[in-house]
Amino acid sequence: MPDIRFSIIITSYNQPEFIKDAVDSALSQRLGAAEIIVVDDASTDGTQEVLRQYGDAIRLVCRETNGKCSVARNCGAALARGEYMVFLDGDDAFLPWALDVYEQIIEAKNPKMICCASLRHFRGTLPAPQVGYRPRTIEIVEYADYLRKDRTAALGASTMVFEHRAFERVGGWPEDTWPNEAEGCVLKLGDCGQMVLILTPLTILYRVHSQNTVQNVPAFLPSLQAVIRNERLGKYPGGKHRRFERRALIGGYALTWASRAFKRGLYGDTLTLLTHAWPMTLAAVTRKLGVNLKRRQPCETIKM
Repeated sequence: MPDIRFSIIITSYNQPEFIKDAVDSALSQRLGAAEIIVVDDASTDGTQEVLRQYGDAIRLVCRETNGKCSVARNCGAALARGEYMVFLDGDDAFLPWALDVYEQIIEAKNPKMICCASLRHFRGTLPAPQVGYRPRTIEIVEYADYLRKDRTAALGASTMVFEHRAFERVGGWPEDTWPNEAEGCVLKLGDCGQMVLILTPLTILYRVHSQNTVQNVPAFLPSLQAVIRNERLGKYPGGKHRRFERRALIGGYALTWASRAFKRGLYGDTLTLLTHAWPMTLAAVTRKLGVNLKRRQPCETIKM
């Protein structure tokens, strides 16, 4: 095993009430072959003071100007020395066995990317761990790459693990598609090589609160337009022979955000998005029908 298997990169901005849970959850991971890099994106509310209390237990980077989460993540990634990079948002937290799960998958499959199919939502206080509990098995699905997946993945920084070299080759997190940066990232890494989707156990706690970015529906619509524009300009890898798969992914994102925009009464924005994305939404529907008509990639079980 390399000296540093995992670089845990935690990013925060004005999250003094949450960031301690995130950092503590990283420090409490059973697997010791990890470094913890925390990038504060120019907080103004005391978050940095909370982080400085950890001393040498973490590598703290305090940015002077706010550059949005992708910039902060790339700042942390530039300092990372681990074979794999594990990202965590400052309002989320690891479950106690997260790195153990990732390690077992790496030992068995040596993937370029690991994604979570789902995560555990909670409100308020961090849920207390079940004393003595540890998962005995890991249920996964293995794909040749992300573009070939036939099951839903939970898209977000906290739900993805990247092999360091593959991440570097594509230039890291996209800085032009916030807050759809996770969608842009998996498109950049879509054909980088083997991807493993974790069905069970859950590894991430997702905190639901009033400031969750996902609630800012209007912000996602123009950034998704940027993703669509990047695809049309040929900025995502895979060439023409992977075009349908990429566009099916983007079409699925467009249908999701069009539905959310419609429910918020943003009818004009919904129509604009669907007008621009209709070839991709058609690809998404076609891909979905194809998946339903054939067997999905089988699941596998790894013992912990």
